Amino acid sequence: MIHNFNAGPSILPKEVFEQASQAILNFNNSGLSILEIGHRTPLFETVMEEARSLVKELMQLDEDHEVLFLHGGATTQFMQVPMNLLKQDGVAAYTETGTWANKAIKEAKLFGHVEIAGSAKESNFTTIPKQLSFSKTAAYLHITTNETIAGTQWHHLPYDCGVPLVADMSSDILSRTLNFNKFDLIYAGAQKNMGAAGVNLVVINKTILGNAERVIPTVLDYQNHIKEKSMLNTPPVFAVYVAMLTLRWLKEQGGVAAIETINQQKADLLYSTLETIPFINLPVAKEDRSLMNVVFTMKDEMLEKEFLQYTKDANMYGVKGHRSVGGFRMSLYNALPLSSVQYGVDVIKEFAAKKG
Repeated sequence: MIHNFNAGPSILPKEVFEQASQAILNFNNSGLSILEIGHRTPLFETVMEEARSLVKELMQLDEDHEVLFLHGGATTQFMQVPMNLLKQDGVAAYTETGTWANKAIKEAKLFGHVEIAGSAKESNFTTIPKQLSFSKTAAYLHITTNETIAGTQWHHLPYDCGVPLVADMSSDILSRTLNFNKFDLIYAGAQKNMGAAGVNLVVINKTILGNAERVIPTVLDYQNHIKEKSMLNTPPVFAVYVAMLTLRWLKEQGGVAAIETINQQKADLLYSTLETIPFINLPVAKEDRSLMNVVFTMKDEMLEKEFLQYTKDANMYGVKGHRSVGGFRMSLYNALPLSSVQYGVDVIKEFAAKKG
Protein backbone atom coordinates (compact mmCIF):
# COMPACT_ATOMS: atom_id res chain seq x y z
CA MET A 1 0.00 0.00 0.00
CA ILE A 2 1.26 3.47 -0.94
CA HIS A 3 0.96 6.24 1.64
CA ASN A 4 0.73 9.48 -0.32
CA PHE A 5 2.21 12.56 1.38
CA ASN A 6 2.71 14.45 -1.87
CA ALA A 7 2.21 18.21 -1.82
CA GLY A 8 0.12 18.37 -4.99
CA PRO A 9 -1.42 17.08 -7.08
CA SER A 10 -2.15 14.98 -4.06
CA ILE A 11 -4.20 12.23 -2.53
CA LEU A 12 -7.92 11.94 -3.25
CA PRO A 13 -10.51 9.75 -1.51
CA LYS A 14 -10.75 6.19 -2.85
CA GLU A 15 -14.49 6.66 -3.41
CA VAL A 16 -13.80 9.60 -5.68
CA PHE A 17 -11.40 7.58 -7.82
CA GLU A 18 -13.93 4.78 -8.16
CA GLN A 19 -16.81 7.08 -9.09
CA ALA A 20 -14.70 9.16 -11.47
CA SER A 21 -13.31 6.11 -13.26
CA GLN A 22 -16.81 4.73 -13.76
CA ALA A 23 -17.93 8.09 -15.17
CA ILE A 24 -15.17 7.95 -17.77
CA LEU A 25 -16.76 4.79 -19.14
CA ASN A 26 -20.43 5.55 -18.55
CA PHE A 27 -21.56 8.77 -16.91
CA ASN A 28 -24.84 8.45 -14.96
CA ASN A 29 -25.94 5.52 -17.13
CA SER A 30 -26.08 7.82 -20.15
CA GLY A 31 -23.92 5.54 -22.30
CA LEU A 32 -21.56 8.50 -22.70
CA SER A 33 -18.25 9.25 -21.03
CA ILE A 34 -17.94 12.32 -18.80
CA LEU A 35 -15.09 13.22 -21.16
CA GLU A 36 -17.36 13.52 -24.19
CA ILE A 37 -20.58 15.11 -22.97
CA GLY A 38 -21.47 18.66 -23.97
CA HIS A 39 -20.87 21.18 -21.23
CA ARG A 40 -24.18 22.95 -21.96
CA THR A 41 -26.24 19.78 -21.74
CA PRO A 42 -28.39 18.99 -18.70
CA LEU A 43 -25.99 16.12 -17.94
CA PHE A 44 -23.16 18.50 -17.09
CA GLU A 45 -25.16 21.54 -16.02
CA THR A 46 -26.34 19.54 -13.00
CA VAL A 47 -22.71 18.73 -12.14
CA MET A 48 -21.66 22.38 -12.22
CA GLU A 49 -24.67 23.48 -10.20
CA GLU A 50 -24.11 20.81 -7.54
CA ALA A 51 -20.43 21.70 -7.27
CA ARG A 52 -21.25 25.38 -6.79
CA SER A 53 -24.04 24.60 -4.32
CA LEU A 54 -21.80 22.33 -2.25
CA VAL A 55 -19.18 25.07 -1.92
CA LYS A 56 -21.86 27.52 -0.76
CA GLU A 57 -23.15 24.99 1.77
CA LEU A 58 -19.77 23.90 3.12
CA MET A 59 -18.58 27.50 3.45
CA GLN A 60 -21.97 28.77 4.67
CA LEU A 61 -21.77 31.65 2.21
CA ASP A 62 -24.15 34.59 2.19
CA GLU A 63 -26.03 35.86 -0.87
CA ASP A 64 -23.34 38.40 -1.81
CA HIS A 65 -20.76 35.67 -2.43
CA GLU A 66 -20.62 33.92 -5.80
CA VAL A 67 -18.87 30.64 -6.57
CA LEU A 68 -16.91 30.14 -9.79
CA PHE A 69 -14.98 27.23 -11.26
CA LEU A 70 -12.38 28.58 -13.68
CA HIS A 71 -9.43 27.50 -15.79
CA GLY A 72 -5.82 28.31 -15.05
CA GLY A 73 -5.26 27.33 -11.46
CA ALA A 74 -4.18 29.73 -8.74
CA THR A 75 -1.33 31.05 -10.87
CA THR A 76 -3.81 32.69 -13.24
CA GLN A 77 -5.45 34.34 -10.24
CA PHE A 78 -2.18 36.08 -9.38
CA MET A 79 -2.89 38.39 -12.31
CA GLN A 80 -6.68 38.09 -12.56
CA VAL A 81 -7.21 39.45 -9.03
CA PRO A 82 -5.38 42.77 -9.54
CA MET A 83 -6.71 43.07 -13.09
CA ASN A 84 -10.26 43.07 -11.69
CA LEU A 85 -9.72 44.91 -8.39
CA LEU A 86 -6.78 47.28 -8.71
CA LYS A 87 -6.83 50.63 -10.53
CA GLN A 88 -3.78 51.51 -12.59
CA ASP A 89 -2.78 54.26 -10.16
CA GLY A 90 -4.11 52.39 -7.13
CA VAL A 91 -2.41 50.54 -4.29
CA ALA A 92 -2.88 46.95 -3.17
CA ALA A 93 -1.48 45.58 0.09
CA TYR A 94 0.20 42.17 0.09
CA THR A 95 1.75 40.07 2.81
CA GLU A 96 5.13 38.53 1.98
CA THR A 97 5.15 35.04 3.46
CA GLY A 98 6.93 32.81 0.99
CA THR A 99 7.22 31.55 -2.56
CA TRP A 100 3.55 31.72 -3.47
CA ALA A 101 2.94 35.11 -1.90
CA ASN A 102 5.96 36.44 -3.78
CA LYS A 103 4.61 35.15 -7.08
CA ALA A 104 1.32 36.93 -6.41
CA ILE A 105 3.17 40.15 -5.58
CA LYS A 106 5.16 40.00 -8.82
CA GLU A 107 2.01 39.77 -10.95
CA ALA A 108 0.15 42.48 -9.03
CA LYS A 109 2.93 44.96 -9.78
CA LEU A 110 1.95 44.76 -13.45
CA PHE A 111 -1.40 46.40 -12.67
CA GLY A 112 -0.68 49.01 -10.00
CA HIS A 113 1.37 49.74 -6.91
CA VAL A 114 2.05 47.06 -4.29
CA GLU A 115 2.55 47.84 -0.63
CA ILE A 116 4.07 45.16 1.59
CA ALA A 117 1.78 45.05 4.61
CA GLY A 118 3.89 42.56 6.50
CA SER A 119 6.88 40.39 5.69
CA ALA A 120 8.46 37.20 6.99
CA LYS A 121 11.54 37.60 4.83
CA GLU A 122 13.86 38.33 7.76
CA SER A 123 12.97 35.01 9.39
CA ASN A 124 13.58 33.23 6.08
CA PHE A 125 9.82 32.68 5.90
CA THR A 126 9.65 30.55 9.03
CA THR A 127 7.04 32.82 10.64
CA ILE A 128 3.82 34.64 9.80
CA PRO A 129 3.81 38.45 10.23
CA LYS A 130 2.12 39.44 13.47
CA GLN A 131 1.79 43.17 12.80
CA LEU A 132 0.38 44.50 9.54
CA SER A 133 0.70 48.07 8.32
CA PHE A 134 -0.78 49.38 5.07
CA SER A 135 -2.78 52.22 3.56
CA LYS A 136 -6.45 52.17 4.47
CA THR A 137 -7.12 53.34 0.93
CA ALA A 138 -5.66 50.10 -0.45
CA ALA A 139 -7.87 48.31 -2.96
CA TYR A 140 -7.47 45.11 -0.93
CA LEU A 141 -5.22 43.13 1.40
CA HIS A 142 -3.89 39.86 -0.01
CA ILE A 143 -2.73 36.94 2.11
CA THR A 144 -1.59 33.42 1.29
CA THR A 145 -3.25 31.44 4.05
CA ASN A 146 -0.89 28.46 3.80
CA GLU A 147 2.58 28.34 2.25
CA THR A 148 3.17 24.82 0.97
CA ILE A 149 6.93 25.24 0.56
CA ALA A 150 7.71 27.17 3.75
CA GLY A 151 5.28 25.12 5.84
CA THR A 152 3.63 28.13 7.49
CA GLN A 153 -0.05 28.94 7.97
CA TRP A 154 -2.12 31.89 9.14
CA HIS A 155 -3.86 30.86 12.37
CA HIS A 156 -5.00 34.37 13.31
CA LEU A 157 -6.58 35.85 10.21
CA PRO A 158 -6.90 39.62 9.63
CA TYR A 159 -10.66 39.44 9.18
CA ASP A 160 -11.42 43.05 10.08
CA CYS A 161 -8.55 44.71 8.25
CA GLY A 162 -10.63 47.65 6.99
CA VAL A 163 -10.26 46.85 3.28
CA PRO A 164 -11.43 43.95 1.10
CA LEU A 165 -9.66 40.77 2.15
CA VAL A 166 -8.30 38.50 -0.61
CA ALA A 167 -6.82 35.07 0.08
CA ASP A 168 -4.97 32.40 -1.84
CA MET A 169 -6.21 29.26 -0.08
CA SER A 170 -4.83 26.77 -2.59
CA SER A 171 -3.30 24.43 -0.02
CA ASP A 172 -5.72 24.66 2.90
CA ILE A 173 -9.10 25.24 1.25
CA LEU A 174 -11.93 23.58 3.23
CA SER A 175 -9.47 22.02 5.68
CA ARG A 176 -10.57 24.09 8.70
CA THR A 177 -13.47 26.22 9.83
CA LEU A 178 -13.16 29.87 8.89
CA ASN A 179 -15.57 32.75 8.57
CA PHE A 180 -15.51 32.57 4.78
CA ASN A 181 -17.93 35.49 4.47
CA LYS A 182 -15.23 37.76 5.92
CA PHE A 183 -13.21 37.24 2.73
CA ASP A 184 -14.09 39.29 -0.32
CA LEU A 185 -12.24 37.00 -2.69
CA ILE A 186 -10.89 33.50 -2.18
CA TYR A 187 -9.10 31.47 -4.81
CA ALA A 188 -7.72 27.96 -4.68
CA GLY A 189 -6.36 25.42 -7.11
CA ALA A 190 -8.36 22.23 -6.59
CA GLN A 191 -5.48 19.74 -6.68
CA LYS A 192 -4.64 19.59 -2.98
CA ASN A 193 -7.83 19.40 -0.92
CA MET A 194 -10.66 19.66 -3.39
CA GLY A 195 -10.09 17.58 -6.49
CA ALA A 196 -7.86 17.03 -9.49
CA ALA A 197 -5.57 19.49 -11.23
CA GLY A 198 -7.14 21.60 -13.94
CA VAL A 199 -9.74 23.74 -12.20
CA ASN A 200 -9.60 26.70 -9.85
CA LEU A 201 -12.21 27.70 -7.29
CA VAL A 202 -12.98 31.40 -6.94
CA VAL A 203 -15.35 32.68 -4.26
CA ILE A 204 -16.05 36.37 -4.66
CA ASN A 205 -18.13 39.06 -3.04
CA LYS A 206 -19.74 40.54 -6.14
CA THR A 207 -20.13 43.96 -4.48
CA ILE A 208 -16.39 44.67 -4.86
CA LEU A 209 -16.37 44.30 -8.66
CA GLY A 210 -16.64 46.91 -11.40
CA ASN A 211 -14.29 49.57 -10.00
CA ALA A 212 -10.97 48.80 -11.70
CA GLU A 213 -11.48 51.44 -14.42
CA ARG A 214 -9.68 49.41 -17.06
CA VAL A 215 -10.70 47.32 -20.04
CA ILE A 216 -10.64 43.69 -18.91
CA PRO A 217 -10.50 40.90 -21.52
CA THR A 218 -13.85 39.13 -21.64
CA VAL A 219 -12.64 35.78 -20.34
CA LEU A 220 -10.73 37.41 -17.45
CA ASP A 221 -13.60 39.53 -16.14
CA TYR A 222 -15.15 37.95 -13.05
CA GLN A 223 -18.47 39.67 -13.75
CA ASN A 224 -18.81 37.80 -17.04
CA HIS A 225 -18.18 34.46 -15.34
CA ILE A 226 -20.70 35.27 -12.61
CA LYS A 227 -23.31 36.18 -15.21
CA GLU A 228 -22.77 32.89 -17.04
CA LYS A 229 -22.49 30.76 -13.87
CA SER A 230 -18.99 29.50 -14.73
CA MET A 231 -20.09 28.55 -18.26
CA LEU A 232 -18.73 31.57 -20.15
CA ASN A 233 -16.49 29.20 -22.10
CA THR A 234 -16.02 25.44 -22.01
CA PRO A 235 -15.11 24.58 -18.42
CA PRO A 236 -12.66 21.80 -17.50
CA VAL A 237 -15.51 19.31 -17.36
CA PHE A 238 -13.73 16.33 -15.81
CA ALA A 239 -11.88 18.42 -13.21
CA VAL A 240 -15.15 20.07 -12.16
CA TYR A 241 -16.77 16.63 -11.88
CA VAL A 242 -13.94 15.32 -9.67
CA ALA A 243 -14.22 18.45 -7.52
CA MET A 244 -17.94 17.85 -7.14
CA LEU A 245 -17.33 14.26 -6.05
CA THR A 246 -14.70 15.42 -3.55
CA LEU A 247 -17.05 18.06 -2.15
CA ARG A 248 -19.74 15.39 -1.78
CA TRP A 249 -17.24 13.21 0.08
CA LEU A 250 -16.33 16.09 2.40
CA LYS A 251 -19.98 16.70 3.20
CA GLU A 252 -20.43 13.00 3.96
CA GLN A 253 -17.52 13.14 6.42
CA GLY A 254 -19.43 15.74 8.41
CA GLY A 255 -18.24 18.86 6.62
CA VAL A 256 -15.39 21.26 7.33
CA ALA A 257 -15.62 21.13 11.13
CA ALA A 258 -15.36 17.34 11.14
CA ILE A 259 -12.39 17.23 8.77
CA GLU A 260 -10.65 19.97 10.77
CA THR A 261 -10.73 17.76 13.86
CA ILE A 262 -9.07 14.92 11.95
CA ASN A 263 -6.53 17.27 10.35
CA GLN A 264 -5.56 18.60 13.77
CA GLN A 265 -5.09 15.04 15.05
CA LYS A 266 -2.85 14.21 12.09
CA ALA A 267 -0.71 17.31 12.54
CA ASP A 268 -0.42 16.87 16.32
CA LEU A 269 0.66 13.25 15.88
CA LEU A 270 3.35 14.05 13.32
CA TYR A 271 4.73 17.20 14.94
CA SER A 272 4.86 15.64 18.41
CA THR A 273 6.82 12.70 17.01
CA LEU A 274 9.29 14.84 15.07
CA GLU A 275 9.92 16.96 18.18
CA THR A 276 11.23 13.92 20.05
CA ILE A 277 13.90 13.00 17.51
CA PRO A 278 17.22 14.73 18.28
CA PHE A 279 18.58 14.83 14.74
CA ILE A 280 15.45 16.38 13.19
CA ASN A 281 15.06 20.14 12.90
CA LEU A 282 11.67 21.84 12.66
CA PRO A 283 12.43 25.28 11.20
CA VAL A 284 8.97 26.88 11.44
CA ALA A 285 7.97 28.80 14.56
CA LYS A 286 5.63 26.55 16.55
CA GLU A 287 2.70 28.99 16.55
CA ASP A 288 2.89 29.34 12.75
CA ARG A 289 3.29 25.70 11.73
CA SER A 290 1.07 24.52 8.92
CA LEU A 291 -1.47 21.79 9.58
CA MET A 292 -1.23 20.86 5.91
CA ASN A 293 2.48 20.82 5.06
CA VAL A 294 4.93 19.64 7.71
CA VAL A 295 8.49 20.61 6.76
CA PHE A 296 11.66 19.43 8.48
CA THR A 297 15.36 18.85 7.89
CA MET A 298 18.11 16.68 9.29
CA LYS A 299 20.72 18.36 11.48
CA ASP A 300 23.20 15.97 9.88
CA GLU A 301 22.80 16.35 6.12
CA MET A 302 24.49 12.98 5.63
CA LEU A 303 21.32 11.36 6.96
CA GLU A 304 18.99 13.00 4.47
CA LYS A 305 19.65 10.73 1.50
CA GLU A 306 19.46 7.67 3.73
CA PHE A 307 16.17 8.81 5.30
CA LEU A 308 14.61 9.53 1.92
CA GLN A 309 15.49 6.05 0.68
CA TYR A 310 14.13 4.56 3.89
CA THR A 311 10.76 6.23 3.35
CA LYS A 312 10.67 5.13 -0.29
CA ASP A 313 11.34 1.54 0.71
CA ALA A 314 8.45 1.87 3.17
CA ASN A 315 6.09 2.97 0.37
CA MET A 316 5.85 6.56 1.58
CA TYR A 317 5.37 8.76 -1.49
CA GLY A 318 6.15 12.48 -1.81
CA VAL A 319 8.26 12.99 1.32
CA LYS A 320 11.09 14.86 -0.39
CA GLY A 321 11.07 18.61 0.22
CA HIS A 322 10.52 21.17 -2.50
CA ARG A 323 13.49 21.50 -4.85
CA SER A 324 13.98 25.17 -3.86
CA VAL A 325 14.54 24.46 -0.15
CA GLY A 326 15.44 20.77 0.17
CA GLY A 327 14.79 18.77 3.32
CA PHE A 328 11.50 16.98 3.74
CA ARG A 329 7.81 17.74 3.57
CA MET A 330 4.87 15.57 4.53
CA SER A 331 1.52 16.93 3.38
CA LEU A 332 -1.58 16.06 5.40
CA TYR A 333 -4.44 17.04 3.13
CA ASN A 334 -8.09 16.19 3.81
CA ALA A 335 -8.13 12.83 2.03
CA LEU A 336 -5.03 11.47 3.80
CA PRO A 337 -6.28 9.11 6.51
CA LEU A 338 -5.02 9.27 10.07
CA SER A 339 -3.82 5.69 9.62
CA SER A 340 -1.32 6.82 6.98
CA VAL A 341 0.08 9.42 9.36
CA GLN A 342 0.38 6.78 12.07
CA TYR A 343 2.19 4.54 9.60
CA GLY A 344 4.55 7.39 8.66
CA VAL A 345 5.24 8.12 12.32
CA ASP A 346 6.08 4.47 12.92
CA VAL A 347 8.52 4.49 10.00
CA ILE A 348 10.18 7.66 11.29
CA LYS A 349 10.54 6.13 14.75
CA GLU A 350 12.06 2.98 13.26
CA PHE A 351 14.62 5.05 11.37
CA ALA A 352 15.43 7.06 14.50
CA ALA A 353 15.89 3.87 16.52
CA LYS A 354 18.36 2.54 13.94
CA LYS A 355 20.34 5.77 14.16
CA GLY A 356 19.99 6.10 17.94
